[in-house]
Amino acid sequence: MGSAGDDPVDGGPGAPSAGYEGRATDGTDLAVTLSEIARGLQDRRGVDETLRAVAAAAVGTVPGADHAAISVTEGRRAVRTVAGTDDLVYRVDQAQYDTGQGPCLDALYHQRTVRLADMASESRWPDFTHRAAGLGVRSMLSFQLYVEHDDLGALNLYAADAHAFDDESEQVGLLFATHAAIAMAGAQKEEQLTRAMAVRDVIGQAKGILVERHKITGDQAFRLLITASQTTNTRLVEVAAYLVETGELLGRTRR
Repeated sequence: MGSAGDDPVDGGPGAPSAGYEGRATDGTDLAVTLSEIARGLQDRRGVDETLRAVAAAAVGTVPGADHAAISVTEGRRAVRTVAGTDDLVYRVDQAQYDTGQGPCLDALYHQRTVRLADMASESRWPDFTHRAAGLGVRSMLSFQLYVEHDDLGALNLYAADAHAFDDESEQVGLLFATHAAIAMAGAQKEEQLTRAMAVRDVIGQAKGILVERHKITGDQAFRLLITASQTTNTRLVEVAAYLVETGELLGRTRR
């Protein structure tokens, strides 16, 4: 992994300039930029770091973007902002969540791309646009983030000027969102795998303690952990972790 100054997703010397030199008219240059960003995102560790890098890179890549944020769904209903370039985007997004209106929500649930040209003349989301204009945002562009058929969330771009986003912004943003969604999915799968391995390790340690202490088999030790989990209404991994940390098996000590 290169130094931060050479990283295209951190805004260093190797990063694309804001708005990608104003307009990305050269398809080859855009492809190179997106490839560099994709490689940079792959080097990120964890979901949170990947999401922050995606938001930062979007501002430097999509023409017209002053700010960026990523929203995700929880249980297909609750929506929250998980990464943003500054405090402003969290306030604007909260206005969408409070009013139940806005391009982010439409991008999440209904359309792949939603453009809001001018808060002052927009009629689709009157409650939201009134609040957003008061926060200093005049236009927005939102993209649905997904891999295959799995909806992961939305990439939201914001600008202080009206009509900041055009057709080229949509084209570049859509390509960028595709790369971002793949990076997000990869980071999520890696984190899930790491968590699963940690769970397996702690259960293995707990089994080893019981095997040594009671001179029983691994299967018998596992059944003891399951019984403790059921009788105490505690997750199996928490029972195992408690045993590893304290040497005590939940359920027996409580009785």
